[in-house]
Amino acid sequence: MAFKRKIEDALAQWKNQDNRKPLLLRGARQVGKTTLVNSFAKTYPQRIYLNLEKKADAAYFTNYDEVTHILDALLIAKNLQPIQQKTTLLFIDEIQEVPDAIALLRYFYEELPELHLIAAGSLLEYTMGKVPSFPVGRVQYLYLFPLNFQEYLQAFDMELLLEKLKVVPVEKTTHHVAMQWFHQYALIGGMPEVVANFKEHKQLVQLSGIYESIWASYRDDVPKYAKNSTEEKVIRHIMQTAPQYVDKRIQFQGFGNSNYRSREVGESFRALDDAKIIQLIYPGTSVEFPLLVDYKKSPRLQFLDTGILNVALGIQSELLNVEDLSQSYRGALVPHIITQELISLHETSYKKPNFWVRQKKDAQAEVDLIYSYKNLLIPIEIKSGKVGTLRSLHQFVERAPHPYAVRMYAGDFSIEQHTTPGGVEFYLMNLPYYLATYIDAYLAYFTNQNETINEQ
Repeated sequence: MAFKRKIEDALAQWKNQDNRKPLLLRGARQVGKTTLVNSFAKTYPQRIYLNLEKKADAAYFTNYDEVTHILDALLIAKNLQPIQQKTTLLFIDEIQEVPDAIALLRYFYEELPELHLIAAGSLLEYTMGKVPSFPVGRVQYLYLFPLNFQEYLQAFDMELLLEKLKVVPVEKTTHHVAMQWFHQYALIGGMPEVVANFKEHKQLVQLSGIYESIWASYRDDVPKYAKNSTEEKVIRHIMQTAPQYVDKRIQFQGFGNSNYRSREVGESFRALDDAKIIQLIYPGTSVEFPLLVDYKKSPRLQFLDTGILNVALGIQSELLNVEDLSQSYRGALVPHIITQELISLHETSYKKPNFWVRQKKDAQAEVDLIYSYKNLLIPIEIKSGKVGTLRSLHQFVERAPHPYAVRMYAGDFSIEQHTTPGGVEFYLMNLPYYLATYIDAYLAYFTNQNETINEQ
């Protein structure tokens, strides 16, 4: 089942560019890359599909070293017409299987500019090191992630709710319905196969086998990106134990009650991070733009998809009875899914959000997320409760060069004015969880509102 994805707009822009480059679509396995491009390919009169996991398709790149010869052989084999501008799309799937094919993208760009070419692959970070001459500056990148909340609503044809969510600020009549749908989304996650099955059958019990199949496919990939047998063992250990640590910052040394050394664990985590399966989220220590990320401090863990994490933790059925998601799994689930939402906002570059820490002997502080907006670092706390309990947020505000802060929670939208214990006045935007993918529109509204007030 093909879902509407917001990245389709970027694909359409790419198609209409004058100086168009071959496009590399990147993302973890099973986030929908092949389905997306096959659907987009229908906008072309002529399309060629190659899967380089198949020997016959890979042979075009091993038998020929000239891109014009490769194209001629494809047209003859598939009985196609000579290509003209904007008429033919060549889709090379699983391109990581043939490193030479990646190197040839440069010559497709230089010698066959009339051919539209999209390549997709998982684990490309591990293949790029094997490419004899990587086509730097000759390719364009797009990144695909699991469905975010907007795409999830689109998948269930909730068009009216999506239109209502475009209204800034959100209307109170929209809030209750949006919270119900976001709760479901937090439960199910955004893996396309899972969403498709749930849409058809509406049965949670049928999903466990799909989640396990997806996770098993990631485990099967371990030998492809482990440098040696020891790293393979460490990666498998991490995949087995990491879900238990999603609510805390981690130490590499002895991770998961093991005897593995810091260097072994760190390298294995970085391999999983490159594969986008389990990502490392590091803290920043600055309150002024740009954020200074401290890679020496302990990171947090971010899984590819919250639905997979819920199943790994065995908490999916528990979530059915939770009214406020911030109460689930020691408060870790909502920051995780909000982080997943923010990651999904960037299609042309891969950007992970950070959190903020201040570590002094007499003052420990940690803010859930830091978001860069117009050269401002906006602190975001993700929790319900009284404003007076936001001690870490207050510490950030007292040091920041601007008066803006955000709390994401289960309540209604509002903007409030407060004073920190240190006497610093600031504005707090209370933002419902489901508006994470609308963060830029709300920060524009938030800052403009307060600038207007200050001018009066």
